[in-house]
Amino acid sequence: LHTCTHLKNTLTAPAPFADETSCQCQAPHEKLTIAQARLGTPVDRPVRVYADGIFDLFHSGHARALMQAKTLFPNSYLLVGVCSDDLTHKFKGFTVMNETERYEALRHCRYVDEVIRDAPWTLTPEFLEKHKIDFVAHDDIPYSSAGSDDVYKHIKEAGMFVPTQRTEGISTSDIITRIVRDYDVYARRNLQRGYTAKELNVSFINEKKYRFQNQVDKMKEKVKNVEEKSKEFVYKVEEKSHDLIQKWEEKSREFIGNFLELFGPDGAWKQMFQERSGRMLQAFSPRQSPNSSPTRGRSPSRSPSPPWVFNKASPPSSPKAASASLSSMSEGDEDEK
Repeated sequence: LHTCTHLKNTLTAPAPFADETSCQCQAPHEKLTIAQARLGTPVDRPVRVYADGIFDLFHSGHARALMQAKTLFPNSYLLVGVCSDDLTHKFKGFTVMNETERYEALRHCRYVDEVIRDAPWTLTPEFLEKHKIDFVAHDDIPYSSAGSDDVYKHIKEAGMFVPTQRTEGISTSDIITRIVRDYDVYARRNLQRGYTAKELNVSFINEKKYRFQNQVDKMKEKVKNVEEKSKEFVYKVEEKSHDLIQKWEEKSREFIGNFLELFGPDGAWKQMFQERSGRMLQAFSPRQSPNSSPTRGRSPSRSPSPPWVFNKASPPSSPKAASASLSSMSEGDEDEK
């Protein structure tokens, strides 16, 4: 029976280091086939999967590879080997992160159950037996290094190799290429954040150039902000002007409508003027006497005339004739009385 009691991986603590864990597998380790591992194993016998690498500038491509390794089988325990600085600089090249930083990055990946420090460049039977490794997970592309066309060739021949898929578009080399390509941008960025020219390994002349470029960029940013604020101000003015014009048009239409309603051809003012004009004409025109009014005993054909009205047809020819006429009219009036 396999009596190994491995530590349960949780998301509340980093993965342990292999040389510090109390997990010691001393019982015989039964060899599994890939088919058996995929069918599932007892809870106390997880499939021990090993994945190794440099893991410099740990990124999503690394994490996805480890996720695939962890989920290859229903019940698995993932061990991750990280090569030391000495081995990496010897066989692959200089790294950005040192070995301690790379170890810690792996410990805090959620898929990792255990980290093996100073992992070998080429896996030996002794190493596989020591850590009770069932399968090795890596992408299927032949990895030529240390004088070998494929360092995983003997693992593949032993039936212990399980391939994973690479994540396209992301790698440590790609990230370093971006930094080298835009070196000036990042140098200026770090100078602006307080790093010294000595820390950045920048010459005196380049430091002054970068600082001048930073000042120019600040001025450009200020000009850009002013332009944006100006555009925003103009837009607000145009919007308010549009609103004012629209309100003015509405008020103008309302004023014109009211004016036409009052002073138009059929407006209220004309009707009121006509009514008042009719009343004024009626007030000034004389009233006609009715035909049936009494005549006080006079004959209808004769109407009294005032004594001072003369006959227009035969005016008096002399003063004496006029006085005689007046006297005769007075006598006539006395006869009527």
